[in-house]
Amino acid sequence: MKKKEALKPIIYQLLPRLFANYNPEPVKDGTIEQNGSGRLNDITPGILRQIRSLGATHVWYTGVIEHAHTPDYTRYGIPRHNPHIIKGKAGSPYAITDYYDIDPDLAVDVPSRIKEFERLVIRTHRAGLKVIIDFVPNHVGREYHSDARPKGIEDLGQGDNKEMFFDPNNNFYYITRQQFSPWEVDLGQGADAYVEFPARASGDDCFTAFPGKYNWYDTVKLNYGFDPGDHSRHYSPVPSTWLKMLHILRYWAAKGIDGFRCDMAHMVPVDFWRWAIPQVKEINPDIVFIAELYDVGIYRQYIFSAGFDYLYDKVNLYDSLRAIETANHSAATLTSCWQTVDGIAPNMLNFLENHDEQRFASEQYAGDPWRVVPSLVVSSMISTGPFMLYAGQELGEPAAEAEGYSGLDGRTTIFDYWSIPTLRRWLNHGNCDGPLTESEQRLRDFYARVLNLCNSEDAISQGKFFDLMYVNYDNPRFNPHRHFAFLRAYGNEVLVIAVNFSDEEARVEINIPDHAFDYLEIPRGFAMGQELLSGQESLKTLSSETPFATHIPPHGAVVWKIDTTKIKPLNIEIHQSLHHISI
Repeated sequence: MKKKEALKPIIYQLLPRLFANYNPEPVKDGTIEQNGSGRLNDITPGILRQIRSLGATHVWYTGVIEHAHTPDYTRYGIPRHNPHIIKGKAGSPYAITDYYDIDPDLAVDVPSRIKEFERLVIRTHRAGLKVIIDFVPNHVGREYHSDARPKGIEDLGQGDNKEMFFDPNNNFYYITRQQFSPWEVDLGQGADAYVEFPARASGDDCFTAFPGKYNWYDTVKLNYGFDPGDHSRHYSPVPSTWLKMLHILRYWAAKGIDGFRCDMAHMVPVDFWRWAIPQVKEINPDIVFIAELYDVGIYRQYIFSAGFDYLYDKVNLYDSLRAIETANHSAATLTSCWQTVDGIAPNMLNFLENHDEQRFASEQYAGDPWRVVPSLVVSSMISTGPFMLYAGQELGEPAAEAEGYSGLDGRTTIFDYWSIPTLRRWLNHGNCDGPLTESEQRLRDFYARVLNLCNSEDAISQGKFFDLMYVNYDNPRFNPHRHFAFLRAYGNEVLVIAVNFSDEEARVEINIPDHAFDYLEIPRGFAMGQELLSGQESLKTLSSETPFATHIPPHGAVVWKIDTTKIKPLNIEIHQSLHHISI
């Protein structure tokens, strides 16, 4: 039988600089000479097969485009960056210094860095995975200069009128007649000082010469033709920045990548995306655009008008799951999450970790990687939309170290040369056979089981969703503040999914209303069901008269699968007996 094409994207995010760094004893705030750096060549076919075995369909290679860094690569024709305007020793992956180049830190042979990336794309595809890279459209590093741009392409800022705060033809916003002077940031002294005159606006819409140390002072805001002074738009004729950014998108699309994760997409005009995305899809109609944005009020605009395929659902589902875990919010709030995105749920990208967020197992979040089970099942199975996990999440990485610039904050640093302890042990220099604790191995196996179900079960990858909460709020055998239950159905299969956010085991009886049977077109009756997470089998009822009974472990979940072609009708005697024997 031909293997079914994956329909639900499962995205594995990794930073090559961190992911493939095997230094067992990195030092705080260490240089690349002290701590080393992972390389693109270190991401081998064997490693990619292991990522695929988790259920992943895509790999998001974060931080591969050249960005601000402290090592000296001038011998390769790459300008040296001033360390005073770089965050951390390794620099932010989002302070891009050349949109057309691969970061030299990631190359074994620096002059061949583009070829090494192209070979990584080929390896990834051969492993059955698709490739996503960052597109950072809103800002660049302070010392942006492209030495790798194709012949005939103007550099950003080339030809700008620096006497104007705003000019539609400029690529940057200039704070005229003022020198760049961020608060509480040491820009150096004498010949080593970083000097910028006139100052340019910072990437977080800080339109002064004096950003603070918590601003994005290491970046410069790009001008897409929007005048922040009077809020006027100047999009015709097509602004210079639009043309340059489209060329960059098409450059990378032509290299065979499969998608762009677009950083802070909502800080760039919708009009640009509406204009640019269709032109990139002329190269590859299947290429996907993922928007990082944090305002539910513009979700639909960025799907239906801007043309994005997927959006981060951070401020909706992620924040709600986190509040249930850490702030004792009610599980019943999850109903409002799907209602908020009703009609666009397939476009929502769900996650529990990424490079911006604290690790689930960190002391600042849950403190225990196994508490992830209910959040993971809900986040990955509530819709047909994508799910993303962050490298090391599947091993319970707690981010328990103060690596350097970022400090002890529950996150894995993106600013420092470092290695990730759990991944380093498991990868074992690319052999993927390193020592894991029994708990870490079980956790990885559990992630693989859940994420592989997302595409092996049509009811998850393609099926309809039905929330069961509204008929269980006053159910004495179901706690709506700690439990959440829903159905997924497709063809002849129905899944009854229930999770338990409580510290106590639960024996629940879940009411299923008549409307669910009509909407999902499933028959009433009884049949053998299989619990897909444990493999357990049990006789189960699907009826509006007899509740669906199941046991859920503390911080656990169940996914009961029932083949509707095997459902047999109920009569009164069977109703009564099943009510007593169901578990």
